[in-house]
Amino acid sequence: MTLTFFDQFMSPTMLGIPLIALALTLPWTLFPSPTSRWLNNRLITVQAWFISRFTHQIFQPLGLPGHKWALLLTSLMLFLITLNMLGLLPYTFTPTTQLSLNMALAVPLWLATVIIGMRTQPTHALGHLLPEGTPVLLIPVLIIIETISLFIRPLALGVRLTANLTAGHLLIQLIATAAFVLLPLMPTVAILTSSLLLLLTLLEVAVAMIQAYVFVLLLSLYLQENV
Repeated sequence: MTLTFFDQFMSPTMLGIPLIALALTLPWTLFPSPTSRWLNNRLITVQAWFISRFTHQIFQPLGLPGHKWALLLTSLMLFLITLNMLGLLPYTFTPTTQLSLNMALAVPLWLATVIIGMRTQPTHALGHLLPEGTPVLLIPVLIIIETISLFIRPLALGVRLTANLTAGHLLIQLIATAAFVLLPLMPTVAILTSSLLLLLTLLEVAVAMIQAYVFVLLLSLYLQENV
């Protein structure tokens, strides 16, 4: 069977059973659990510091009603970072390269922010569809444009995460294949290509963390508009 570069994004199966559920469940076992000791180890201390800084930065602009989302968004942030980072390991599957999974995360959370805005302050939520001082002739056009942009938000969330991770994985595989092919022919060029691959891998580690942060940050901004 001929393999292509896109086969790495296929959901693995065993005995006809998709293993994406296993790939989504196992990362939760890697998180260190707090202990009752007075002094924690370094890993738990770093995790607590990271969660504290993240919640402070994300929820500082939000009011008290938005703080109810702290547990959900923080858990989502840790979950996405773990999935993205584990996907950079060799012979692993990255669930966040699947658009269906990212849309399954983006659509319900975006819809929840919209429903909260419609329930708590419907006038303010609908006011986003029509800027103040708009000429009368432009009102129907602007309402249509703003409505379309509102419904594009979850699609943009899912596609952004999928496209960035997919492009990074493809680029890493292309450069790694080139270095492997050039090694017996031009060793010097192969070594330079491998150095480029190392730098690209470090960049992908940063992209994996940044994209998870951007996903949650945009959700918090949508929540800020409706709370």
